[in-house]
Amino acid sequence: MTESHTLPRIVAARRTPIATRGRTLAALTVEQLAVPVVRAVHDDATHVLGLPPVVADVVLGNCMGPGGNPARVAALGAGLGFDVPGLTVDRQCGSGLAAIIEASTAISAGDTRPRIAGGVESASTAPTRSVDGVAYTRAPFAPAGWHDPDMTRAAEDLAEHDGVSRERQDAYAARSTHRAASAVAAGRFTDELVALVGAAEHDEAPRSGIERLLPRFTPLFSDGSLTAGNTCRVSDGAAAVLVVPGGPDGPDGPDGPGSGSTTPGLAVRAHAVVGCDPALPGIGAAPAILDALDRASVDLAQVAAFEIVEAFAAQTLAVLDRLGVAEDDERLCADGGALALGHPWGASGAVAVVRLFSRLVRGGAPAGTIGVAAASVGGGLGVAAVFEVVR
Repeated sequence: MTESHTLPRIVAARRTPIATRGRTLAALTVEQLAVPVVRAVHDDATHVLGLPPVVADVVLGNCMGPGGNPARVAALGAGLGFDVPGLTVDRQCGSGLAAIIEASTAISAGDTRPRIAGGVESASTAPTRSVDGVAYTRAPFAPAGWHDPDMTRAAEDLAEHDGVSRERQDAYAARSTHRAASAVAAGRFTDELVALVGAAEHDEAPRSGIERLLPRFTPLFSDGSLTAGNTCRVSDGAAAVLVVPGGPDGPDGPDGPGSGSTTPGLAVRAHAVVGCDPALPGIGAAPAILDALDRASVDLAQVAAFEIVEAFAAQTLAVLDRLGVAEDDERLCADGGALALGHPWGASGAVAVVRLFSRLVRGGAPAGTIGVAAASVGGGLGVAAVFEVVR
């Protein structure tokens, strides 16, 4: 097994506020969301490493943006220089995490230059797409002839398939909301946030009086259990991290400033991307987590913190049931998740990693503490990564 101090590690992590589509961030484009967070991560890295990192690439997840390689646009807009390229990744709801995995893999392969990786989504400014003048809301997740449900329909089908009741879903949504409200009150999001001056400096407040509201929501499908209360809000936002090589070289490694680091952070122990039945895509995070843990030689019981993208309460509960993790487990989304704060598709996987960084690195967890980030993905995919605190 590779020693954790030699693995790629995350040494800076930031995100913008998250806001529901059409609200406080509605006027900001993908570029306007991504540039401040990429710049903030670069500035943080300069502080923690002592020198500006020589960034090899900017890798960002994005699902519904304008095209044109938003990662390259963000690199230029953040002032990293015209010689820093960019790569935009689309694994739907897992895109932000997949981008971080991509950056880590390049470093593991021997390129010792740091990379900025994460995700961005402006659902508010997503362009209308059409074929022969007929608009469509999303591209197919599966070939013609395959069952290819929208994610909301798929979550309802999964709730029925697994027998996940509305009561469990509502209770989980309330739990996420209460935890996020407690985190806001305690200031646990403060150090990870990048204020967007003139737009938003804080996340939209989690719903107040959630227990009173939840029973009032009508089902999204006739006789179904999903409601607007136990389903995430489509949102705008961005998140990014700096990935550097581990090892003893320090910030002045063989490839220049920032090419190696003994700085505290999250070592990337292992990762996995798996496929599952596209008819029930919400379960994808479960096999991905188990695969990543196996690759890391880590048992589920050793994990101190989970951040699973909470697109739907039903989907999250189905994943937890398959893992054998209780829905009230204190390790799980301890400060709330997408059900409370919102789900900016291409960014959410990166938001999960930023949250792990805050919970474990900023929170003072000892070296060796294990965290897991994961997402289920439309079309039947799961993305997961295992991290270890290094100090």
